[in-house]
Amino acid sequence: MEISNDIVLRPRFFQDLDVPSEKALEAFEKAGKTCQDFKVSRVDHHIFIRIPKKDQHFWSPQLHLEIYDIDEKQPQLKGLFGPSPTVWTLFMFLHFIVATSFIAAVVWMYVNIRLDKSYLFSIIIMFFLLITWFVLYFAGRLGRQAGKKEMKELYFFMKSTLNSVA
Repeated sequence: MEISNDIVLRPRFFQDLDVPSEKALEAFEKAGKTCQDFKVSRVDHHIFIRIPKKDQHFWSPQLHLEIYDIDEKQPQLKGLFGPSPTVWTLFMFLHFIVATSFIAAVVWMYVNIRLDKSYLFSIIIMFFLLITWFVLYFAGRLGRQAGKKEMKELYFFMKSTLNSVA
């Protein structure tokens, strides 16, 4: 599995399956009951593979699989690596706060320009918010890098489970 250096923080992949979708879903359920290294849960056509709580760190990834039928003969698997939902929500909240604050600083600068007042402070705030956004982005990149080994383990677990069905 190749994880590129694109701007993607949550890598995705697609794969055509050679087995019926229900057999693949059942294989993951069965593997989840016997495997101690990963926690596997199923909701309809969605499989979530996580690292057990005792082995997790802040940047531990999870693998979300969706197995569905394109037509009667061809099932497909969609995979998405990402941080835990708590970490993802925190990062999205921080991005939202920074973006909203940046827009407010732009409005403040515009008002000061129109009133012929000094707008240096609003430019400083916008610069600080831009730096903050870059810090958040690179923190996410570092987090993905920290979880790369676990991402590979999750991927190989998925592959071995699918190979056991074939």
